[in-house]
Amino acid sequence: MPTKFIFVSGGVISGLGKGISSASIAFLLKASGIPVTLVKCENYLNIDAGTINPIEHGDPFLCEDGTEADMDIGTYEKFLDKDMHRHNFVTMGEIYKTVIDRERRFEYNGEDVEAIPHITDEITKRIKNAAAKDKAQVVIIELGGTVGEYQNLFYYEAARILTLKNPKDVLHIHVSYLPTPPHLGEPKTKPTQQSVRALNSMGIQPDFIIARSEKPLDKRRRDRFSLFCNMRPEDIISSPDAQTVYEVPLQFHQQGLLQKICQKLSLPYKEPALISWSDLITRIKIKKSKQVTLAIVGKYFSTGEYQLRDSYAALMDAIDHAAWAKETEVKTLWIDAENVEKNGIERYTKGVDGLIVPIGWGERGAEGMIAAAGWARQNKIPYLGLCYGMQLAVVAYAREEIGWPDANTTEDNKNTPHPVIHLMPAQKQFMERRSYGGTMRLGAWQAIVKKGTIAWEAYEKYGGFIDKNKGLTSERHRHRYEFNDKYVKDFEAKGLVISARSVVENLVEIIELPKDIHPFYLGTQGHPEYKSRPLSPHPIFLEFIEACIKK
Repeated sequence: MPTKFIFVSGGVISGLGKGISSASIAFLLKASGIPVTLVKCENYLNIDAGTINPIEHGDPFLCEDGTEADMDIGTYEKFLDKDMHRHNFVTMGEIYKTVIDRERRFEYNGEDVEAIPHITDEITKRIKNAAAKDKAQVVIIELGGTVGEYQNLFYYEAARILTLKNPKDVLHIHVSYLPTPPHLGEPKTKPTQQSVRALNSMGIQPDFIIARSEKPLDKRRRDRFSLFCNMRPEDIISSPDAQTVYEVPLQFHQQGLLQKICQKLSLPYKEPALISWSDLITRIKIKKSKQVTLAIVGKYFSTGEYQLRDSYAALMDAIDHAAWAKETEVKTLWIDAENVEKNGIERYTKGVDGLIVPIGWGERGAEGMIAAAGWARQNKIPYLGLCYGMQLAVVAYAREEIGWPDANTTEDNKNTPHPVIHLMPAQKQFMERRSYGGTMRLGAWQAIVKKGTIAWEAYEKYGGFIDKNKGLTSERHRHRYEFNDKYVKDFEAKGLVISARSVVENLVEIIELPKDIHPFYLGTQGHPEYKSRPLSPHPIFLEFIEACIKK
């Protein structure tokens, strides 16, 4: 059977949930036994998402192979319970660079290199490559941005050409928004009608519309879509706001979307296995018997007058996954580290049961994060430091417990007399050359965990070891700076525990305090949040939430 392709486009506004829709369709196909994979096509000219400010485009998602991707890739992993890789993520910058590099090597044999067919051919080649590498019968391609933008024109052109050549093997699904103006009180279909017309002008007719709205679609709206978008009413799929995004596959299945897709692509239909997923939804929605309040002291929360969840998307998801498993409701306090610097930590943490200092870069807000790490340690509040949060917990410990008030990370103060966190030697040449993109310590790295520690207990209890006899684990990394081994003896003499070291280079991976000193004080150089899945929460987060409940 030939490979099948499903293109998912968006209309009216960005941030509608194309990634959720794409992942939900892929989930249903996989649950029915059809091999599936996904490809995200991004518009920007960055080679990857690693150099983009998280306030600009959300939290870059880190893959096992070190790919710094869009956070939709994380959504795919969570829904499919499957690792994504470099071939599942495409940027327009990457496409242009590949074509231009190929031209410079005279690989086009003197042709005049043009956007069509050379750019579009490269896009199609990558989509087919993903299908081959993942052994997929169906490839779902999410087109970034919205229809009508000049940045994504060549993605749509590639989709049109592929459809022209393989009309029976390609579907187009358009995710669009139905606004409900408060002064009118009814959802309006006109914006989506215009969006579909823009799609038609590019030579593409959608096979399905996924109508995003606050409430379920009614017959009146379906009929309007059918008339003005040249579609059957039954091919309009309602996607109203849900309590959790993990409900969306079930919403789609109730409307027969999987069966309709199989019919149109001549795929064998089999009822999908949804029991474990339905159980997850029940756990999410059930009234919780426990409640905890978490403070997250970070620096990427705000844009203008607005607060952003997406800047820490993977972290928020990992908290949710662990909380649902522990049948606990989590209230989250987002605390701007710069405000902590101005006003102190105490005014923001009343009634807090746990504190997290997440990923970050540079000195802005760093002193507020250091103050937060110190406050949690002194007040016996469960603390989880992630990457930068681990490093700044080390700085706080050096200042307050060892007695080095000027200790710091060289990222924030190159001249500190006590550089307890310093630049990894292998990173110096990259920094000197200003070679920032894709040069950090990236992807999965293995570590050995010390027995008798909080980290060991967490990995053992929740099945997180690759090899328990060796204490072997693996976490994803994204950093340039590390614990300075020159100071290990000073820290250990003052009670800090080095509870994990990397297999390669013997780098410090996890630090913690013994349970008889603090109920839960742990910092990890890796990023457990990127490996958390809704049906398999990460052991570190499960243990942290458990400590917060006990608090």
